[in-house]
Amino acid sequence: MNNTPVFIHGLESTSQGNKAQYFRKMFPEMIIGDYTGGFAARMQKLRSVLAGKTNLILVGSSYGGLMAARFALDNEALIKKLILLAPALTIEGFEQAVRRKLQIPTVLYHGTRDEVVPPQAVKAIAEKTFARLEHHFVEDDHPLNAVFPTLPWPVLLEQRPAAEID
Repeated sequence: MNNTPVFIHGLESTSQGNKAQYFRKMFPEMIIGDYTGGFAARMQKLRSVLAGKTNLILVGSSYGGLMAARFALDNEALIKKLILLAPALTIEGFEQAVRRKLQIPTVLYHGTRDEVVPPQAVKAIAEKTFARLEHHFVEDDHPLNAVFPTLPWPVLLEQRPAAEID
């Protein structure tokens, strides 16, 4: 069955941000929405966007990483993989919502110079939350602008980018 790749942008970003534009170009089948309002409103929109979909590969950046992880707590069976980019797991009561370790393969990238979301605190929460965690500290700041385009996206998303399909 085909995977359903989804990108969830951060708090102050949109579906027109750098990461979303990259994914739209390289992986045109990726679901990329706009999320606005408070956490509850954003989660309601995410649940609506993903209704009826399975084999989800959720890519969440910052606040979008928090959203992806929170969605996973309630919908583990629908998710094939989580890819979290400097996820804001330290807010919105995420740690308190975790009841058991999730078995979803989870890849987390976090910049060592992140001054927005504390890397060590996120790592501690992630280690308690995800049983199959692949954690990477990278030399970058919060947006991961230097590292993001160099990540092995076709491998992470378990497919080839559109540019390679002719």
